[in-house]
Amino acid sequence: MSLTASHIDQTPAATARDCPIAVSGLNTHFGDTQILFDVDLDIERGEIMVIMGGSGSGKSTLLRHLVGLERPTGGSIRVLGDDLATIGSNDLMAIRRRLGVAFQGGALFSSMSVVENVKLPLREHTKLDERTMDIMARLKLEVVNLAGAADLMPSQLSGGMLKRAAVARAIVMDPQLLFFDEPSAGLDPVVSSALDDLILRLRDAMDMTIVVVTHELDSAFKIADRICVLDRGHVLAVDTVDAIRASGNQRIQNLLNREAEDEDLDAEAYLARLTGTA
Repeated sequence: MSLTASHIDQTPAATARDCPIAVSGLNTHFGDTQILFDVDLDIERGEIMVIMGGSGSGKSTLLRHLVGLERPTGGSIRVLGDDLATIGSNDLMAIRRRLGVAFQGGALFSSMSVVENVKLPLREHTKLDERTMDIMARLKLEVVNLAGAADLMPSQLSGGMLKRAAVARAIVMDPQLLFFDEPSAGLDPVVSSALDDLILRLRDAMDMTIVVVTHELDSAFKIADRICVLDRGHVLAVDTVDAIRASGNQRIQNLLNREAEDEDLDAEAYLARLTGTA
C-alpha cells in the first residue's frame, strides 16, 4: 500500500481572528524519518477539535507541536497569532502561559497534595500571595468536582480523580486554549463518560478552545465539534462527526471499524528489513 495520502478538504476556514490555531504545511522529521507530512489544520475559536488516528499516526507529535514542545522542520504553526516555528524562547513562554495541558498520566507530583499540585502554575508564573493562590486552586477543584480531595495526596486518588486533578491544574490560570492527551486512557466507561461531560462543560462555561488527542471513538464522537483524522502522518480528513462517520475513505472506515489493513511489501525490502540492511 502506498504511504501517500490525498488530503480531503477541510470545512471552510474561519478568519484569522476566529482561528486561535492555524497549522499550514507542517512537516516533521526525527532524524531521517519523516513523521508528519504537509499537515494543514485550522481550529476555530470555541470549538472542540478531536485529533484521532491509529498508533503511530502522528497525533501525539502534532499535539507536542501545538503546545510548543517540538519545533517542525517545515511549515508554520500559528497559535494565538504567533508562529511557534519561528518565535524566540521568551515569546514562546508567554504563549505557553495562555495554554493549559492535561497530560495523559496526570503528571502530578507525588510529594505534593492535590491543591499544591494545582497551584504550581500560579506559583511559577504569577506573583500572587499564598492565600489568593490557594483560593484560586480550590475554586478550580470545585469546577472539576474535587473540592473534597484538595488536601489528599495523589496516591490517595483513583484514576478518574487523578485525571480531574490534572484538569484543575491545566485550567487554574484560565487559559484560552486547553489540550488533552488521551484523557480517557485507562478509565472505565462510566468514568470516561463523566470526563467527557466535564470537557463539554469547560468549553461552554469558560469559553475555551479545546484540542483532544484520543483513540477512543465513543469519546471522540461525543465531544467533538470536528475531527481531524491522521494516518501515517497525513491528514485524511477534517470534518464534523457525521461527515467522518459517512466518509467514503477506506482508511477512515478501517479506523472506525477497527479493521486491519493489508500491507503490500516489496520482497527485497522485507528481506532487507529482516537482515538489518534496510
